[in-house]
Amino acid sequence: MKPIRVLIVDDSPVVQSVLTTLLSSNSDIEVVGAASDAFDAKDMIIEKRPDVVTLDVEMPRMDGITFLKRLMSFRPIPVIMISSYTWENSMRTLEAMDIGAVDFIAKPREDVKTGLWKLKHEIITKVRTAARTRIKPYGLFGKNGKRVPAASMTNSDKIIAIGASTGGTRAIERLLGSMPPNVNGIVIVQHMPARFTRAFAQRLDTLFPMDIKEANDSDRLNRGKVLVAPGGLHLQMAEDHREYYVRLQDGPPVKHQRPSIDVLLNSVAKTAASNAIGILLTGMGNDGADGLLAMRQAGAFTVAQDEATSLVFGMPAAAIKLGAVEVVAPLDDIPDIVLSRLKSG
Repeated sequence: MKPIRVLIVDDSPVVQSVLTTLLSSNSDIEVVGAASDAFDAKDMIIEKRPDVVTLDVEMPRMDGITFLKRLMSFRPIPVIMISSYTWENSMRTLEAMDIGAVDFIAKPREDVKTGLWKLKHEIITKVRTAARTRIKPYGLFGKNGKRVPAASMTNSDKIIAIGASTGGTRAIERLLGSMPPNVNGIVIVQHMPARFTRAFAQRLDTLFPMDIKEANDSDRLNRGKVLVAPGGLHLQMAEDHREYYVRLQDGPPVKHQRPSIDVLLNSVAKTAASNAIGILLTGMGNDGADGLLAMRQAGAFTVAQDEATSLVFGMPAAAIKLGAVEVVAPLDDIPDIVLSRLKSG
């Protein structure tokens, strides 16, 4: 089996050196070169034909976002963004995901060399996953789907729990784009570090009419409210006097994830039982599969994104294999399926 050919694009010699050594330590990965700016990267992509590119957000002469747009328009290739922990870069990284980047790695704020080595498992896993993804040219993804009028909603008080990982930011945007402003309360776990989840929630809030925010402990999940689990904390559903709210906990990672989709969905199964809808979107690994099964066994309606529209089919496939999924559907069909279920009670 041929090794995964990786091109590193970063203006930091330290990052270039660490990533080269780290990735090359695996027999199934070959680093074919390192470029310090977008112009060198363009030439090396044509010459080396890499399978995956790691791309720094901040670079001289042309920033990573501008280069990514050009790359996705003319030569789509799996790209993993390398971003530092700043608010501005968090928002730019989310923009990169919308353009077509497969995933991102949060660059350590201090002692980059040691910090990157601590992320070895995450980096290698994301490179391997990226190499298996299907990339479309930028501009062929379409805009968010049709807006559903508020009048089409019913008085159902079911809550909606959504889990996503790799490719999930764009999938969630498309799903919310076809939901009405007064949609039932939605809670989301998207695998993402702290700070980035806050930026993600703020971005969603600027795009859609719902009240969307990063969750705080004890936030109520009312109609028209969308809560995003904060990076670094687990989110669980709770209930008092027939009103749902969230609890945040700093427990150990579950399936290498915190927040964990399983933690959320298991709590929804216990708290809401049949009064809930569970949705599992694109992502690597199997987080969410057990939780979705618990929801279905508790009487909830469960949906998974199909393989054709998933950037990575790992999580949905794992849930389907377990028998946790009632309906498997293309991403753009899921909003209508969910709204129809809400109407039917």
